[in-house]
Amino acid sequence: MARVRVVPGSPYFITEDGASWTPIGHNDAITWPDLAPLFRRRDLAAVERHLLELRAHGVTCIRLMLEYCHREHRYLERPAGRFVPAMVRLWDDLFRLLERVGLRVLLTPYDTFFMWVRWQRHPYARASGGPCAGRDTWLTCPETRRAIKHRLAFASDRWGRSPALFAWDLWNEIHPAHGGGDPAAVAPFIDDLSAWLRAHERERLGYANLQTVSIFGPELIRHPALVEPIFRHPSLDFANTHLYEHGTIDDPRDTVAPALAAARLMRDAVNAAGRARPVFDSEHGPIHSFKDRKRTLPSAFDDEYFRHIQWAHLASGGAGGGMRWPNRHPHVLTPGMRLAQRALADFLPLMDWSSFRRRNLSAVLRCADRGVAAIGCGDDRQALAWLVRTDAIGPDGLLHRCDAADATALHVPGLADGAYRVVTYDTRAGAVVGRSHAESTAGELTAAIGAVHRDLAVAIRAAA
Repeated sequence: MARVRVVPGSPYFITEDGASWTPIGHNDAITWPDLAPLFRRRDLAAVERHLLELRAHGVTCIRLMLEYCHREHRYLERPAGRFVPAMVRLWDDLFRLLERVGLRVLLTPYDTFFMWVRWQRHPYARASGGPCAGRDTWLTCPETRRAIKHRLAFASDRWGRSPALFAWDLWNEIHPAHGGGDPAAVAPFIDDLSAWLRAHERERLGYANLQTVSIFGPELIRHPALVEPIFRHPSLDFANTHLYEHGTIDDPRDTVAPALAAARLMRDAVNAAGRARPVFDSEHGPIHSFKDRKRTLPSAFDDEYFRHIQWAHLASGGAGGGMRWPNRHPHVLTPGMRLAQRALADFLPLMDWSSFRRRNLSAVLRCADRGVAAIGCGDDRQALAWLVRTDAIGPDGLLHRCDAADATALHVPGLADGAYRVVTYDTRAGAVVGRSHAESTAGELTAAIGAVHRDLAVAIRAAA
């Protein structure tokens, strides 16, 4: 199992042995049903079966927090600075299982949501004997900074050599409120923590693991100054956002509007990060429906909502399909979502990711069928598109099959003149439905793609 690196000059990932690697996965937690048996080694075999099932469905990566503190019994440190033996053993076991199965983890050191909500109980709080006077000083308090580095040093020294570690998400959903409400506190925090961990790992390991910092997406609208440190910070290896938008992604009424919102947000993220930096969403889902309205979406609806967002994310230029926060009861993905991940994984070999220098093309792609929205990205040798009907949404919010749809064409600008192979892919069935050839002339390719009855993915590559 080789470590993952960023393709030089490209917005995608590769392993050290030269294989393309794409983060396909979701968020999980050590207290949720699938991983809960790790604690006190209640049932390690069950956890291994779960991980094998994930791998069988194309999953390559899960996102986890070193502690998930919505209750009192999973703190990694208690008191601050003392690492709880049962929790250290839990992570030892999990890394061993991940390596055995061949999965990786995007690891973030703190559950900042419940840490904020339940601050007085957290071991870092001064009220609990910790170093920090208030949650609004997490980013600025020198004593807290030392505690954060102590945790990262421990975690890196113990698990940083594991090829199962994809990357560090240095701070989950960094927020101005963590630094006294001042957006200017974010960049210095990243400067210090990133440089310190990179130096620590190079000294101890001989290399540094990949790094990112995640953000709750709406904060980028409220605080535009955060775009620079999140998407272009020179010390970070890739950019990471959480796709939440009220009324569409947060609380969906149909399965198309959230995908179009995800496409718009990912377009902005890809443009902000630039053509050489990977960017992906490491958290999204119907959080308002689930958390505030106490509603679990019907499985058929949620499966389609999940699948549509996944393809909008990939086609917009994101690495992979994004990482869902389950927001379901029980708090796990459905079998239909697993099938959608498998379908995405089976599509990936149709593109050469190691040479793809994509730019977002959604504003200039055209589908001759006006009932179809076209989302995509491309460079001068390849293009990727996801086409979805916007005129066939039923009263149940699901996208119904449009049997009357006629064969149509997709117009893709920016491809070098010459011959191209065009593959159309049924995202529901996870199967190729058509192969054809097309020519790009005067910088634009017109591809016959057949009828779009619901949605289609299209992979376009130079023929030679």
